[in-house]
Amino acid sequence: MLVDKGESGQQDSKMTNLIDMSEREYFAQFAKRTGMFIGRTSLTGVTAFMVGYDQAAQRHGGPGLDGWREWLMENFQVSGNLVWEAQIRQVALPGREGGWELTPEEEAQVLTVLFELFDKFLAERDASSGS
Repeated sequence: MLVDKGESGQQDSKMTNLIDMSEREYFAQFAKRTGMFIGRTSLTGVTAFMVGYDQAAQRHGGPGLDGWREWLMENFQVSGNLVWEAQIRQVALPGREGGWELTPEEEAQVLTVLFELFDKFLAERDASSGS
């Protein structure tokens, strides 16, 4: 699959194969066009995609999401006994009380925070590994 690399939002003649992208570039494309990857954009769908990506990456020698949950614990006051999706909810919706169901506005906020923090995590991981 080829993806437009232009930042202007317009079609760019420079296309890159998803396989040739860094993890950070790949997830930037995923964040911009989530529906293209998973259909209807939802937190559950995004989480499932990322967990699947992690499993595939680790099976083939890549880092996947290694260190992501721990990074969230180091940088934010999130519960250590939660999965990373619940930790992101804590960061994006501090003090929120209630069940697991989110309003569409809350879900959009959680996804925005997820993609922003994941990009920051990948940038820091790349910098520390010398990539």
